[in-house]
Amino acid sequence: MRIVHVGASGVIGKAVSAELARRHDLIAVGRSTGDFQVDIDNPSSVSRMFSQIGEFDALICTAGAVQFAPLADFTIEQYAIGLQSKLMGQVNLVRLGLEFLREEGSFTLTSGPTNDDPISLGTSSAMVNGALEGFVRSAAIELRQDRRINLVSPTMLEESSRLYSPYFQGSKAVATTDVVLGYVKSVEGRQTGCVYRIGWSRDR
Repeated sequence: MRIVHVGASGVIGKAVSAELARRHDLIAVGRSTGDFQVDIDNPSSVSRMFSQIGEFDALICTAGAVQFAPLADFTIEQYAIGLQSKLMGQVNLVRLGLEFLREEGSFTLTSGPTNDDPISLGTSSAMVNGALEGFVRSAAIELRQDRRINLVSPTMLEESSRLYSPYFQGSKAVATTDVVLGYVKSVEGRQTGCVYRIGWSRDR
């Protein structure tokens, strides 16, 4: 398969790319690194990227920014970062990528647990993750029957626990190798409209 991976240089991205590149033709895309560059906040940049790359069999996104701050101090500008980047950035990859997605192709997006398992300072993260889940479930029923879309929702990574553990008190970090399995299942499997929760569940 010809796989476009947006966000291939991040912690999760590197691990996912390394695994899938063993079996597929992987095109690494980043803001300033990779085979191609894109600013997912900018629809024109996304369109230009797809025009340069052409047709593909799968797209993975492990990119997107979101802000963390106390609810009382959150500004419109801080909320807009998550909405424009992590949410609409990924939505636009799907919306604009449909024209280039081959038969039996797939999209795999990335969220996180905060919409179901809230944390302090995480209202923007929760809002964006919830919206992504709704988008993926709804888009799945509108895609042509042979095309798929899924969402990977990993909890805090072991590699990032030193930085993020203050936000996720009482949560067990998950190994990046476990997170990779969610992306592999989405790309190489046949399911659609699924949320692959890695390292956490809704049962509390």
